[in-house]
Amino acid sequence: MQIPVILQATGLLILSNIFMTFAWYGHLRNLSASPWYIAAMISWGIALFEYLLQVPANRIGFSQYSLAQLKILQETITLAVFVPFAMFYMKEPFKLDYVWAALCLIGAVYFIFRS
Repeated sequence: MQIPVILQATGLLILSNIFMTFAWYGHLRNLSASPWYIAAMISWGIALFEYLLQVPANRIGFSQYSLAQLKILQETITLAVFVPFAMFYMKEPFKLDYVWAALCLIGAVYFIFRS
């Protein structure tokens, strides 16, 4: 049984976003006392894994979806990964603004995928 393209692309993008979120923001918690170039080198190492997942995700997704659809999908996944990361890993409080941002992205998904 073949896994649908949307599920393949979405699964890989979720995994890639987890790596990228840690690459972009994880150093703020773990390496705040280290020089910026140390944090940058570690972040680049983490980001390599993001690219190893993101490139195939977009190639698979582009076989059926437009570039704009892939971008909106990626941005929606980014928020879905970022909010739990911010709350549970970075210990940031939940903000109602996350809900409003998610509603805006739901609208973006609707408009970009409706045709």
